Parts: sequence; C-alpha cells; structure tokens
Amino acid sequence: MERLSLENELKSNEYPGRGIVTGKTPDGKHAVIAYFIMGRSENSRNRVFVEDGEGIRTKAYEPSKLSDPSLVIYAPVRVLGSNTIVTNGDQTDTVYEKLKEGSTFGQALMSREFEPDAPNYTPRISALLNIENGVLRYQISILKSNNGNPASCSRYTFDYENPVNGEGHFIHTYIHDGSPLPSFEGEPKLVDIKDDMEEFGSLVWESLNTDNKVSLFIRYINIEDGSYRSKIYNKNC
Repeated sequence: MERLSLENELKSNEYPGRGIVTGKTPDGKHAVIAYFIMGRSENSRNRVFVEDGEGIRTKAYEPSKLSDPSLVIYAPVRVLGSNTIVTNGDQTDTVYEKLKEGSTFGQALMSREFEPDAPNYTPRISALLNIENGVLRYQISILKSNNGNPASCSRYTFDYENPVNGEGHFIHTYIHDGSPLPSFEGEPKLVDIKDDMEEFGSLVWESLNTDNKVSLFIRYINIEDGSYRSKIYNKNC
C-alpha cells in the first residue's frame, strides 16, 4: 500500500467528518493518536474537547444552543490499563466495559452498529491501542451500513501488530462532503507520522477545513514506560 501524505489527504477533503489516526513515530519511541471532529450544523459545531481523567470528552461550548446531545456528547478517549480506546461515539464506553469483562475489541463492537442519523447512517469508527512489554499493537474498526441500507450492518476490523516506525493509519467517517454523506470505503489509509507532537498536531489542525473543523486531540505515548503527553485544539475557545 502506498504511504500517503496526511497533510495532503486532509487539505484535499473539505469534509472527512470525524477521523482517527494511529501510528508510531519515526524514532520508534512513541505511539501516536489523533482524533478530530468536524461539523456542518450548529449543533455539531457547538462543541469543545475537555480533559476527563486520562481521556477526554466532548462538551457543549454554549449549552443553551445544544439541541440534541445524543450523537455529539460522548467520551472519545478512555484508558484502561495498557489499553487506550479512541472512538467517534459512545461506543467508547461499550469497548471499555466489555474489555473490563474480558471480551475482545471485536467482540465488544458486535453489539453496536452505525449511527441512526438517516439518511447518512454515519459509520462508527474505533481504535484500540495496546502497549505491553515495549510492543505496540493497534486495531481499527468501522461499523457501516451496507451501501446506505439501514437493515444491514457491515463490520470490519483491521489489526496492526508492531507497526513500522514512521507509519500510521487513518480512517474517517465520510469519503467527502455530500447529501447524503458517503461512508468511508476500504482499508484505513497508510500515512506518515512525525516525531514531534507539536509539529504533528499543528500539521493536522492547520490542514483541516477552516469552516468545518471543530476540535482535535493529539496524544504521544512512550512505548517503553507508558507515560504520555497530550494536546487539545478547539476552534471554540
């Protein structure tokens, strides 16, 4: 698979929706997470990311303007031991609770499907990063309607064990803007990662469409000891 420029992928797409990037820095020292949200409606744009324990959650920027919290207020990132969960919806909590019970990532998501936001039926995208004994593994999932048919859910999981230094994988909810919005297709895209968290965060944030971007979360996790650094970018601040 050809490695793509994440900057070009973002700059050339006005509305990829919500997106997850996972990977490893070129020096092999850090696991990388990026999660961003975008919005076209006032309800979707009226949000910020805030810290919540070891993870984050979404919060209404102006609570009086929040018309429907059901698909916009959730915890995108939660941590359970050596696992970091990243998703675009409340399936974060499903994965967290199921992992605690001993289920796998894939088993946890068997109980979920795409979002009930007809006619888009937005895919649920999720990632699980695990670091044990200095080895990184991550899995990426997408739950989507079968070509817009809400009676059929297609579930795909991609597993990356000991990923290559400097490489990451990028999945997002929509191919591009549209009406209805077309769901992401194919494997997660192979993209480039940077060693410096500030440089990488700025690249992602500045590459997102200015009108539609809402928030971005970046985290670099030390693969040797599990320590991490994070940064939040909010358009509303």
